[in-house]
Amino acid sequence: MPVLALGDTLLVTLQGELQDSTAEQLQHDITRRIAHGPVRGVVIDISGVDTVDSFLGRVLAEIASSAALMGARTVLAGMRPAVAITLVELGLALPGLVMALDVERSLSLLGHGRATDPPHTRRPHHADLS
Repeated sequence: MPVLALGDTLLVTLQGELQDSTAEQLQHDITRRIAHGPVRGVVIDISGVDTVDSFLGRVLAEIASSAALMGARTVLAGMRPAVAITLVELGLALPGLVMALDVERSLSLLGHGRATDPPHTRRPHHADLS
């Protein structure tokens, strides 16, 4: 599973069903990448995931906990409504994870893109000067 670096943020996109061994390997890969580079944020995009079972939920929470201990925040992006409903029905909490609707909002939460750009200022129009 590729872990992409966007500056000081790691981006992981999960697709389809994840095998338990793949989820564990992902946890090790992310932890190793945080340890070897200046990483202050991890975005895990699950928009391509149809189900999050208790094992994957635990691994995601453990990734967030490990990242936090090493000084990085973890944002979970793109949770589908059906996945959210299933997590609630199963009583699964995902401690340490911040949620965002999509990757762009995740990056904004971590201080990238539009959230850090100066606000657009509108020039006064002649009609506004009266």
